[in-house]
Amino acid sequence: MTTLNKQFRRYTQQYMREHNVDAITLDEVADWIIRQGYWEPESSALRKLCKEKVRSALREQCFTDAQGRKVRGFHPVIREENGKQTSLWYPLLTASRDNMALSFQQRRKGIVGDCRKLKTDVDSFNDNNNEGEPIQLILDFTNDVLELELELAGATRKTFATELKPPSRQFDDVVQQSASSPAPSHP
Repeated sequence: MTTLNKQFRRYTQQYMREHNVDAITLDEVADWIIRQGYWEPESSALRKLCKEKVRSALREQCFTDAQGRKVRGFHPVIREENGKQTSLWYPLLTASRDNMALSFQQRRKGIVGDCRKLKTDVDSFNDNNNEGEPIQLILDFTNDVLELELELAGATRKTFATELKPPSRQFDDVVQQSASSPAPSHP
């Protein structure tokens, strides 16, 4: 699979060079790759695409619980079976506590991994590409989650803003200020 990923990265770089662009959409690159004949889906690719559609459908299936919260209906648990990794999807209403605890733990670990990667990317940008003030990254989401819960409970953003300012809003303010401020001149 790594070789296929390398090929797709090369195709994307080739597309960007040929079209002289510094940003792309996945749609335009995928259309171009197919038009060029660089990739035709094999039956295994079709199976993978179908699995992705099923995964997406299960992730999107939600219902409202007895307390009025919108929650996911299905949750995956990744297990190792016969030396192969498998995702087993459990309905929230019938899954065991052990399976749900494992699913939540794995999902949280994925979020932590995403945060670590984001921090690495921000640090690299700040160290190597940033001509302005360093972009500050706050990874404490406590107030962000609280704000969303309050909004869902009918509290207004104004009420929340008078109580405390969540770190994400502080980060948004820094990004807005740096976007609206002219870049510093360098000798």
